[in-house]
Amino acid sequence: MEVKDHNAIFVGGASGMCRATAEFFSEKGGNLAILDRPSSDGAAVAAELGGTFHECNVMDWEGTEAAINAAVEALGSVHFCCNSAGGGLAKRTLTRDGPHPLEEFQQVIDLNLISAFNISRLVADKMSQNEPNEEGERGCIINTASIAAFEGQIGQVAYSTAKSGMVGMTFVMARDLGSLGIRANAIAPSLFNTGLTAGISDEFANALVKDAAFPKRMGMPRHFAIQAIAIYENAMMNGGTIRVDAGQRFAPR
Repeated sequence: MEVKDHNAIFVGGASGMCRATAEFFSEKGGNLAILDRPSSDGAAVAAELGGTFHECNVMDWEGTEAAINAAVEALGSVHFCCNSAGGGLAKRTLTRDGPHPLEEFQQVIDLNLISAFNISRLVADKMSQNEPNEEGERGCIINTASIAAFEGQIGQVAYSTAKSGMVGMTFVMARDLGSLGIRANAIAPSLFNTGLTAGISDEFANALVKDAAFPKRMGMPRHFAIQAIAIYENAMMNGGTIRVDAGQRFAPR
């Protein structure tokens, strides 16, 4: 897929890795829509990149559908969707206070996994209406997993479950959508320097990345963006979860 003159939706595109991907997509001549919370910088980011902003809370299933519909209407079509919405909490399966609250586990699953499937199914429907290119491609979906899908740390049971579910979902989704020329992939980053990690001290960050092969530091949003655009441009990238982690393997804690 060529970026130039193609249309993309960036869910969570007001900041961090998804914003960096939106910026890279715009630099290469693509058109875009930013979907993010009303309190985000989404409107300013969209204006800076010549795109449109659509308020979206991914935990509101119907509201997400309305935001995607509005974004596609503004763009005319959608060829690429990059989704980075998500988050977690630190809680063990069992503590002195009792078992992990079920509703909190469910919330993390909804935020990370169910919302990603909801976004993917909706944009896939829009992509299926595109005219295929010379290779038969109609679109590409990228969701954001985590290396916690493979080596979750103590206290990440809900988050790791959600992200490992995304890994399994991605391969089957690629098979489901292959006959339509729509690709599905996931990127699994390690610890990245984003708004979510802004409060981490240098000492703590160094401890978290000490087991990386190289470089021994947090990733930058542009490293995620480089990988995401490479996936979009390469028709052979499908059904996989690509680690972007400097050879990092999370220790138990």
